[in-house]
Amino acid sequence: MKAPIRVLLADDHVIVRMGLKAVLEFEPALEVVAEAGSGGDALDAYQRLRPDVTVLDLRMPGGGIEALKSILHHDPQARVLVLTTSETEEHIHRALTAGAAGYAFKSTPPEEFVEALLTIHAGARWIPPEVACKAADRAASEELSPREAEVLPLVVKGLTNPEIAGALGISLGTAKAHLRSILAKLQVSDRTEAAAEALRRGLLDER
Repeated sequence: MKAPIRVLLADDHVIVRMGLKAVLEFEPALEVVAEAGSGGDALDAYQRLRPDVTVLDLRMPGGGIEALKSILHHDPQARVLVLTTSETEEHIHRALTAGAAGYAFKSTPPEEFVEALLTIHAGARWIPPEVACKAADRAASEELSPREAEVLPLVVKGLTNPEIAGALGISLGTAKAHLRSILAKLQVSDRTEAAAEALRRGLLDER
């Protein structure tokens, strides 16, 4: 018999890990060898056990994206499936760009979750059609500059241009220029639309 595929489950919700583990207990080809409740714990467990596949949530203490990058930094061949509730274009873009082998939602049926793990372990990627569509939309959009990424949350909070300039230590003209660029890149016409689009894409989540 082949040795089972060794799986690390990383999610800060114990009940989620319990549910995933219960699903995998019925699969002789898969074995949960460790669990982690934070990004740091996930990295520690990966370095200690070198599992075949890691299941990683994005929204954990310590940061899921940061954990993904750290795992792949230590082992570029690591196979990581992001399993999350986040369907935003930005999270999908960041996870796939960082090197995730797959991206799936926690609403995924158990049989598809198992198939995703087997597929990733076999060396292929697991990108459901809805994820691929969002990734393509995000790839077609322009990237905000680091300064624009700082301006956008202040716009969403309702700060005026002079207030944004003061908060960031820039001139009023520069603040206005950043706002114009943000509106153009988000393809919206005003601040209200910019806020709605930022929320839809997930641009306001912690980076």
